[in-house]
Amino acid sequence: MSESKNVFVFCEQRDGLIAKVSIELIGKGRELADALGQKVVAVLLGHNIKDKAQLLIDHGADEVLVVDHEMLAEYVTEPYAKAMTHVIRTYRPEILLYGATAIGRDLAPRIAARIHTGLTADCTGLEIDPETKLLLMTRPAFGGNIMATIVCENHRPQMATVRPGVMKALDRMDRTGTVTEVPVDFKPEDMNVTIRSVVRETKHKTDITEAKILVSGGRGLGKPEGFEMLKELADALGGDISSSRAGVDAGWQPKDRQVGQTGKTVRPNLYIACGISGAIQHLAGMESSEYIIAINKDADAPIFDVADLGIVGDVYAIVPKLTEAVRKYKEAGRL
Repeated sequence: MSESKNVFVFCEQRDGLIAKVSIELIGKGRELADALGQKVVAVLLGHNIKDKAQLLIDHGADEVLVVDHEMLAEYVTEPYAKAMTHVIRTYRPEILLYGATAIGRDLAPRIAARIHTGLTADCTGLEIDPETKLLLMTRPAFGGNIMATIVCENHRPQMATVRPGVMKALDRMDRTGTVTEVPVDFKPEDMNVTIRSVVRETKHKTDITEAKILVSGGRGLGKPEGFEMLKELADALGGDISSSRAGVDAGWQPKDRQVGQTGKTVRPNLYIACGISGAIQHLAGMESSEYIIAINKDADAPIFDVADLGIVGDVYAIVPKLTEAVRKYKEAGRL
């Protein structure tokens, strides 16, 4: 453990595009590394991806370790796990962060098992204890009813996964750093599956984690047609729609529109919650929004506890009037 140092970030890429969550984690890694007086090291796995290293440096990494091999062109568990295990055993990180994506959730626990360390999943908070210098990993527990802070005292690296949108990325700056190619002795048997084809799903035109304005609906809408009303407001504002879990479970919206503990974490400039009661699982996904407006006929709904502006009333009476007002403001050039 005394040989462990630096904050490492597994930087996920698909088709050469760096995942947004990896940029966010580099930003958080910068904060943790500064508290420890250490470096931020990004780990980039793939094929012909060395040219992406500078992007990671510009967003806060001091060094980028690149494992470049044709076996890593598409994500496959075994070769990726072998490469990451080699990096960890060679460089001995103090902390290692992953995005809680489909890839991160598959890879991180396998690494934890191979190197015999702990893993805290779906963290919403990461910080360094000023006295012990341990990583304090905070995540919802017991269905989101409490927040648990977990430490990994006796094993290294201290590992955590973090969902996209939870941490804030640093602005891109002109920075200098080192790029090191790490050789890994891959063998044919490391590729234990055969990829016959890659089918890419056509999803919604935008990702709600990147939206600046979100109009979100919940159980209080009562019917799927309510989202058509919300879409009109979102279009007037230049935003997008999202949903609570209740709306997704009812089949009113697809899963990629879900905000909350079991959905996505968002931090738009404006979040309008329509007919959403505000269960703690939903709040975990949107309470970092810059400005929150809540519309609900229940004056005691928990959503009002986090709202900057609360409107008590029927969403079907309020939202159309709000949409009309927004359109008039735009026509008058006041919005």
